Amino acid sequence: MKIGNHVEALELSMNFSGTPSIIYPTAIWNDEGVTLFDTGVPGQLEAFKDALSKIGKSLSDVKQIVLTHQDIDHIGSLTELLKASEGKVQVYAHAEDIPYIEGDKPLIKYDPVRFESMFASLPEEVGAKMKAQFSQLQVNKVDHALADGEELSFLPGVKVVFTPGHTPGHISLYVESEKLLIAGDALVVDENGQLQGPREAVTPDMESAMQSVEKLTHLDIDKVLCYHGGLYTNNPVARLKEIVQSK
Repeated sequence: MKIGNHVEALELSMNFSGTPSIIYPTAIWNDEGVTLFDTGVPGQLEAFKDALSKIGKSLSDVKQIVLTHQDIDHIGSLTELLKASEGKVQVYAHAEDIPYIEGDKPLIKYDPVRFESMFASLPEEVGAKMKAQFSQLQVNKVDHALADGEELSFLPGVKVVFTPGHTPGHISLYVESEKLLIAGDALVVDENGQLQGPREAVTPDMESAMQSVEKLTHLDIDKVLCYHGGLYTNNPVARLKEIVQSK
């Protein structure tokens, strides 16, 4: 899905908890190479190859990976992507989430016992496939810590917006030239195409998450790309203010 000049949402199929859905990692590129924002669930290396090929790119073009946060559907294929790059990719994340990504702390929402129960509750073939997929999840080193307001040196005009709540180190990215917010999971687009705030069931700190939404109302935004739900363009700032007021 073309979002802007050299900005593409990679549409990847995901079957999480046995429910098919689409996730939207982002690719932005310039003369120096491609930057990926988030890496899907474990086992999606081939899906990334296919998605990149559709925009005339390949894994060899990827130079940076920026992780919006630690959740398993955002860091899942990081190991595979790094192995495929043979050490040529640099990984970025906010300092607050780095200990979880690197394995110094357990992922906040990945409880192996709960996931084992979930796999067992699914049809046998689906559960076995998902169990095998998630067993591939590994810890990885983050090369660089990102801070609020930082402009990415490799993507001039793309700035980090610290939006904690969904996780302690959740970030969004603001692409100034496109007036685009890459929202990660700070926001979602629902099945009716409406922009919504963070999902309470998977957001441990809703108070901080809503403060993050209020922070976003101060940006000059024409487009919001949500990892779950895709693109929203219907006066997003006004909608963000509605979300804040409704809480």
